[in-house]
Amino acid sequence: MIYRNVVRKALFSLHDGDAERVHETTLDLASKVSPLAARVNLGVRGPGLARTVFGVRFPNPVGLAAGLDKNGRALPAWAALGFGFVEVGTVTAKAQPGNPLPRLFRLRGSEAIINRMGFNNEGAQALADRLEALGPLPVPLGISLGKSKVTPVEEAEEDYRLSLRALHRHGDYFAVNISSPNTPGLRALQDRAALDRLLSALNAEMAELGARKPLLVKIAPDLTEAAIGELLEVCEAHGVDGLIATNTTLSRDGVVAQDAHLADQAGGLSGRPLAARAREVVRFVSRETGGKLPIVGVGGIASADDAKRMLDAGASLLQVYTGFIYEGPGLVRRINRSLLGG
Repeated sequence: MIYRNVVRKALFSLHDGDAERVHETTLDLASKVSPLAARVNLGVRGPGLARTVFGVRFPNPVGLAAGLDKNGRALPAWAALGFGFVEVGTVTAKAQPGNPLPRLFRLRGSEAIINRMGFNNEGAQALADRLEALGPLPVPLGISLGKSKVTPVEEAEEDYRLSLRALHRHGDYFAVNISSPNTPGLRALQDRAALDRLLSALNAEMAELGARKPLLVKIAPDLTEAAIGELLEVCEAHGVDGLIATNTTLSRDGVVAQDAHLADQAGGLSGRPLAARAREVVRFVSRETGGKLPIVGVGGIASADDAKRMLDAGASLLQVYTGFIYEGPGLVRRINRSLLGG
């Protein structure tokens, strides 16, 4: 309640409500306290929370989704707040500024966000250098890989390979982001032939590097069941270790009237309006794979009840982002306490 009524109100009014400037200010603060945070753990602990998924041991199933800390600037802070894992990125082989401003919008009445950031990041090598200097984290680190905007879709495989090569030793798992709506042509990589080539290239790169790390594919919520079924066939053929469901949506279903003036903004929608669709996708994937393919459920998780519903739908792990923005660090603790029966 303190976060919702005091802290969030102050943050949302900072910089005249400019969502991206507020995000950057918060990230700057988190990065400054990170050295101290490395010695702190405010999370909920208990043997009932830990789980091993795709060969990686997670102290609890609640992770920070990609996009919040793209360049890994505040990693110890997220671990200190009780996250069971952190996913950085999405990172691209080439550094890029992303799309023109403004590109991040809060839909407060809907508890949602629209973003068209465009994979703004410092590049794979810069992230690798930062991770090298930081050293091991107390929780698993996932790294989300995307395509550089200047790279043609036909050359995507080499672009992803360059990022994987630079970051391979630092990630506990890698997420192949082919589902952001904010990079032209990216979602075409979800098609059977394109995905087949991409996964072949990444597996070949892993073989050359001498150690296979878990490889996950992140999909869009806007795919039909038939398209998801085809994608799952390709993933199975290439030994993909898990699926992240889902990315942001182009749909505006569930946006309340109070936010109608923002609904026409281009970009992907995340937050509460996405919750039901994300669970539908997780449920479908779990059913189609007989529960054998681990799923990271993400989309609209803003309460312990949302988390339970996602797990009941078939998710093995959870990720939060927009819910964390609206509910604050207490969300992670509340979810984990509820999973322990508290």
